[in-house]
Amino acid sequence: MKKLKDLIPRSAITQVRNYAKLMRVDKPIGIWLLLWPVLWALWLAGAGHPDQGLFVVFLLGVFVMRSAGCVLNDYADRKIDPYVERTRDRPIASGAVTPTEALVLFIALGLIAIGLATMLNRQAQLLAIVAAGLTIVYPFIKRYISIPQFVLGAAFGWAVPMVFAAQTGETPQLAWLVFGVALVWAVIYDTFYAMVDREDDLKVGVKSTAILFGDVDLFVIAGLQVLMIIGLVLIGLLAGLGFWFYAAVVISAGLMAYHLWLARDRQAAGCFAAFLHNHIIGLIIFVGIALHYAFNP
Repeated sequence: MKKLKDLIPRSAITQVRNYAKLMRVDKPIGIWLLLWPVLWALWLAGAGHPDQGLFVVFLLGVFVMRSAGCVLNDYADRKIDPYVERTRDRPIASGAVTPTEALVLFIALGLIAIGLATMLNRQAQLLAIVAAGLTIVYPFIKRYISIPQFVLGAAFGWAVPMVFAAQTGETPQLAWLVFGVALVWAVIYDTFYAMVDREDDLKVGVKSTAILFGDVDLFVIAGLQVLMIIGLVLIGLLAGLGFWFYAAVVISAGLMAYHLWLARDRQAAGCFAAFLHNHIIGLIIFVGIALHYAFNP
């Protein structure tokens, strides 16, 4: 009996792999960076015991929306990516996937996202409309404003109020504080990411906070890191969190200093390493929250 892969044309398998690459399935860092604030919110909104159904819906939503965002981003950048060293081999830029195929894939992912949203309550669904708008706007806005990282931060963090709305039926002050921290964190790590492409972006006319901050980029990032730490402390106070959470905040502060050290020479490798390593901060903060509720049921 023939194996399933023997019944499928090799060209179809190759194209599926190209679609997966377009969705960045092979580079899960974006999923982790989007996932951690969602998990923070789920545990905080559920006081350590989030609804299992919502956990699954938001887990799937993270994967689907991040994939959709990547597809649309590459479609929007299809005339730019071929001229940037790091992106010239992406599926659309290399010709492996056509722009039309990318749009069809984006629509398919969007329909899946809509299906997931129907499983949420009314308030969360309304917030999901805003999330969809931010996802669509971000890939195009970096041509017009100098702070696209803030829009990305809003897009990545918007799941936080959605989680609170779905879990509790409201969006309290804590929800917006967690959203603010997630937004600031996204600006931090995506500025590190933008520092990698700064020279290429200047040539092709793409705007970023890395270009906006210029020679004081690391100083501004340090200021944002301090702001994030303050925000985390306020979350701890507002949510009544204890030792484990504050220990996680202290460790995260140390990691932030390490990231600045990695990027100290503004070399592409160091900046990219700082970007990649940021997801460890999200993990540590989540562990701190989870341990607090584990030992304080």
